[in-house]
Amino acid sequence: MKIELLKADFLNFVELNISGNNDIFNKCDPESFYIDSEVFSLFSPCFERSSDLYDYFIPTLYNSRRIIPLQNELKKQLNFIAGIDNPQEFRNFASGVFLGKNFLSELGKTNSDWVNNWAELKNDLINVNQALIDLTDLCIIEERKLWVLGY
Repeated sequence: MKIELLKADFLNFVELNISGNNDIFNKCDPESFYIDSEVFSLFSPCFERSSDLYDYFIPTLYNSRRIIPLQNELKKQLNFIAGIDNPQEFRNFASGVFLGKNFLSELGKTNSDWVNNWAELKNDLINVNQALIDLTDLCIIEERKLWVLGY
């Protein structure tokens, strides 16, 4: 598991695609970003709350009507993550999200000593959260559509 935006050579990912319009997009487009599914699970509530049409396995469109609510949810999430003060709060945050326990399980497999460097992991999540906000900014500024699809 990598706590960062990824490129297409990884499996078990969510594609964040800005290549299309309201009707269609180019899957795995060179402009797309990718995020590990376990990491995305920590941000999926933002996508769910900002679109009642969100579905992990079906391409979900975030157009001009939904991109601002998504950005607002991501900003709230950023503030929440930034306020985490200790490893137990970090664990509670992840555990409180649907599939967040999968994140912790994968984290334990790749970094069994994560409790001692939880602050670094928190910063990694903050960086991903900010990158997602920046992506919504790009969509707003360039009037692009954001398609989200899990693989």
